Amino acid sequence: MDNAEIVRNFCAEWDAPALDGGRIAAYFTEDAFYHNIPMEPITGRDAIAAALSGMAGMMTSKGWEVLNLVAEGDTVMTERIDRFDAGGNAVALPVMGVFELRDGRIASWRDYFDLATFQTQMAGG
Repeated sequence: MDNAEIVRNFCAEWDAPALDGGRIAAYFTEDAFYHNIPMEPITGRDAIAAALSGMAGMMTSKGWEVLNLVAEGDTVMTERIDRFDAGGNAVALPVMGVFELRDGRIASWRDYFDLATFQTQMAGG
């Protein structure tokens, strides 16, 4: 499986309404780094899985739509629309993601998005 396929499969995990923390954790290296750029970064597979599970507990995933994916070596970039339901509020967030892989696992993941857009949609605006 190549790096582009690994990232596509990771994004497809969000098609399920309930995130499986164990399955998500398996995508990451032990020392992985995750940064939603407007927020604080998270280091370590277990911490990342816990944070993602916590976020999933606040919202129901409605799937991630991958608009574009570019892979070069160990780097995979995605342009996506991440969709969630948050307390009855529909969220459709444009996101640019950068994944760096090592030995078939995500070693670094950075997502870039507009925090104000996210907060407005979470509030039902």
